[in-house]
Amino acid sequence: MKLQSAYIYFVNGSTAQSATIEDVKAKFTRYMDMTAKTGQQLGWSYQEAAFPYTIEERPEGKESWFLLKGKDPSMYKSIVVGVGSANEDGTEKHYIQISLPEAATNGDMNKANEYCRYLARDYKAELHLFNKRVQYFQPRKP
Repeated sequence: MKLQSAYIYFVNGSTAQSATIEDVKAKFTRYMDMTAKTGQQLGWSYQEAAFPYTIEERPEGKESWFLLKGKDPSMYKSIVVGVGSANEDGTEKHYIQISLPEAATNGDMNKANEYCRYLARDYKAELHLFNKRVQYFQPRKP
């Protein structure tokens, strides 16, 4: 498997027009808190199943990306999460990029899809998945 990426684009109708790496980390922290509370209600450690990663910052990726490193290397290796922008038709288009390295497992792919949908739904953004399909979460006019 070569490096694959999914993109969450901020569009008209999104709750924000751009995001910093700290904003994205805050969203993941909120996700971990939500799953921990769900686990308390269910009476089992749902957070461990829903978020089997630790957030690691590398000096070379400061302010642009961070690594989700799997707690169980046999099931989950890593996911790279970054932010950026591209100039498209004279306007700057901001995005969040979620990438799977070559060593990623099927578990990583499933979790990456889940996190992409969570972020896109939360930001009301446009999601371009790993398989090149597009999902729209922004409110659209009838």
